[in-house]
Amino acid sequence: MTRSINTIAREISNDWAKPYFGAVPYLDAMHSLNTMRDKYYYDDAESVVLYFLANANTWKGETARAIKAELKAMLKGNRNA
Repeated sequence: MTRSINTIAREISNDWAKPYFGAVPYLDAMHSLNTMRDKYYYDDAESVVLYFLANANTWKGETARAIKAELKAMLKGNRNA
């Protein structure tokens, strides 16, 4: 079963002590999202997650790799749905 985006965002916030400033607004938005079908104001969840991933290059480590892969899988699954 797929975890909710806000659950993933909580884990990111717990692991990434000082997020890159460019990733912060997207991480904040992810705290408000549940599924890839949700919207954050005018942005769909897919866009928010894509922009987060584009700005999360400085987040390193085992947790970072696992969560980035999980988010990418969710994006891929969303496109196939």
